Amino acid sequence: MSTPIASHAGRPAARATFDWLFVVAALLVVATFIRAIYFTPVEALQGPAQKIYYVHPPSAWVAFLAFGIVAVASIGYLWMKDLRLDRLAESSAEVGVVFTTITLMTGSLWGKPIWGTWWTWDARLTSTLFLWFIYVGYLILRGAIEEPGMRARYSAVLGILGSLLIPFIHLSVYLFRTLHPMPIIGKPSKPSLPNDMLETFLMAFFSFTVLYAALLRARYRLATDQAALEAEEGR
Repeated sequence: MSTPIASHAGRPAARATFDWLFVVAALLVVATFIRAIYFTPVEALQGPAQKIYYVHPPSAWVAFLAFGIVAVASIGYLWMKDLRLDRLAESSAEVGVVFTTITLMTGSLWGKPIWGTWWTWDARLTSTLFLWFIYVGYLILRGAIEEPGMRARYSAVLGILGSLLIPFIHLSVYLFRTLHPMPIIGKPSKPSLPNDMLETFLMAFFSFTVLYAALLRARYRLATDQAALEAEEGR
């Protein structure tokens, strides 16, 4: 349900919306943190630092999901020239940059006590940082071009090309000698986590995905309102 707010000078009215999805996402994330901190065992070798595991990989997953949607929406825009798809790509890119930032930060916080350093030029770390730069550049590009059609086309090409780095990041632990371990969840055999840790991990994946959906929807609404405002000012 949305409540209209009076418009000024003929501009489209802003929408004050109660977002139930965001409330659900927030509750799920809080529940995940409570379970991870208080009800999930401490890993024997890494100690409490291992609890970052319930934030770091889920954030990376959401970042990859977000940039994948950027690519799909961008391909759709180049095919159908529907600016709604461009707005979807823009919205997903912003959310993806946020989660990539969380991924990099939590990786550094985890790496310091385990690897003894905040940063190392590990193949996965370096390529993830490069991915972050690509989509920050994507957002800067969008801000630098005023004409909507040209902005959408150029952004679509960059959004598609940037997504090609995602499979490389995932496969980097197989292609190079890295400090990152091999996957312990998404491997062909049975996941090598105890059940209670695995359940917390899957809960984190689910809650972060719902949070992404809530943030994407909120950002898309903002992009729609901005587009309406631009159209009104251009008349």
